[in-house]
Amino acid sequence: MIILLIYIAIFIAAMIGYKMISGFLTKKDDFTSLKTVTFGDESAVISNRAASIISIVAIFLIWGSFTGSKIVPSFLHVSGPYVGETSFTYEARDASGATDTGTIKTVVHPVSEPAEKPTLDEAANTGFAKDAAEKVITYRSTLVSRSDLLENPKEQEIVSVDGKAIAPNGSVQIDTGEVRMTAKGSLAFEPTKGWQMESIWLPAPEAVVSRLIEISSEGYQNVTLWENLGWSIYRVIIGFALGSIVGIPLGYAMGLNGWFRGWFDPIVEFMRPVPPLALIPLIIIWFGIWETGKISLLFLAALWIMVIAARAGVSGVSISKVHAAYSLGASKSQLLWKVIVPNSLPEIFTGARVAMGVCWGTVVAAELVAAEKGAGKMIIAASKFQNTDIVIMGIILIGIIGYGIDILMRMSERYLVPWKGRG
Repeated sequence: MIILLIYIAIFIAAMIGYKMISGFLTKKDDFTSLKTVTFGDESAVISNRAASIISIVAIFLIWGSFTGSKIVPSFLHVSGPYVGETSFTYEARDASGATDTGTIKTVVHPVSEPAEKPTLDEAANTGFAKDAAEKVITYRSTLVSRSDLLENPKEQEIVSVDGKAIAPNGSVQIDTGEVRMTAKGSLAFEPTKGWQMESIWLPAPEAVVSRLIEISSEGYQNVTLWENLGWSIYRVIIGFALGSIVGIPLGYAMGLNGWFRGWFDPIVEFMRPVPPLALIPLIIIWFGIWETGKISLLFLAALWIMVIAARAGVSGVSISKVHAAYSLGASKSQLLWKVIVPNSLPEIFTGARVAMGVCWGTVVAAELVAAEKGAGKMIIAASKFQNTDIVIMGIILIGIIGYGIDILMRMSERYLVPWKGRG
C-alpha cells in the first residue's frame, strides 16, 4: 500500500510540475494546437513522451529504494533492516522473590555476510540470570531457550526486558527490534526489518540484470534463454495464425448471413467469456501436454476474439457505402472486397491486437503447467528454487516482448489500414 501511495504521489507531482514548466514554453502551432475542441477528440490526444519517461524512471526508483539497490542514490533508500551488534537486558526472579539481571548480546548480519557470535565475559556471569550470545540473519529471528538463560528454570522466571514488564505470549519493543516471550518463557528476538524488502521477495534491479547476463550466456537448466523465448513466440504465432484463419472467415459469414449467425452465435457467445486457462485440463485430456495441446489452447484463445472482431467489423460498415456501391452497379463479390473488407479491417486489427495479447498471456500460463522449453517453464522452475531474480527477469522479458508485439501490430495497422479514422 505504501508503494502505491508513493507512486500516486509521484504521478500527481510530476503532472503538476510538467504543466507548470510547459506553461512557460512557447506553444507549438501543430495540428492539435489548432483544434478548437480537444477534450473527447481521440485524434487530439497524443501520448506525452515526458510522462512515459518519468513513469518508467519512477517505477525504477521505487524498486531500487525498497530493495536497497546500489545503483540508486542512498538518500533515496527507505529504511532497511538493522545490521550490527545489539544487546538487551532481562530481569529474572526466583521463588523467594530475589531478582537478577542478565544480558543477551546479538549480532545481526545479512545472509551473504556470515558472522560470529559476540563474546561474553564469563567472569561476570555469576548470578542465576545468565548472559547469552546469539547471531541472527536480517529479516529472521532467534530464540533463546529459558534453560539457557536461567540457572533453575523450574523455580525462576523472566519478568522484564530492558526494564519493561513481560509475560508469556507478550512482547516488548526495544531500540533495535522486538523481544517476544513464548508460552514456555523463552525469549525470541526479531531485529527491526525496516521498509526494504528481502531479496527473496523482491531482488534489487542489479541482481535481475546480473541474472539476465548470466542466463543469456549460460542458459538455465540446460536450455538457453533464447530457446525459451523462441519457443513461446513460436507457439503464439502458430496459435494466433490458426485462430485468425478460421475466425475471420467465420466472423464475416456471421456478419453477412443470418443462418450462419444464428447457428454459431450461441457457440461464440458461450465460449467468449470462458477464460482460456479454464480449458487447460480439458486440452491436456484431449491432446496431451505436448505441442499439439498448447497450440490448440492458443488457437481457441484467439479464435473467439477474431470471430467477434470480424463480425463487428462487418456490422460497422456504413449502410450508405453499401447503397453507394450497389447504385454504381457493384456485384456481391465486389461489395465484399471493395467495401466490406477494407472497412472492417480496423476492427479486425483491433481484435488481432487483443487476441495476440491474450495468446501471449495464455502460452506463459500453459507452459507453467507442462513444458520442457518456454518462458513460462523457466519461471515456474525458478520459483520452485526461490530464484526470485529469475522470476522477475522472466516477467520483465515477457512484458517487453508483449509490448514489442503490440508495437509491431500497430505499425502493421498504420501501414495496411491507412484509412482508419478517416471516415
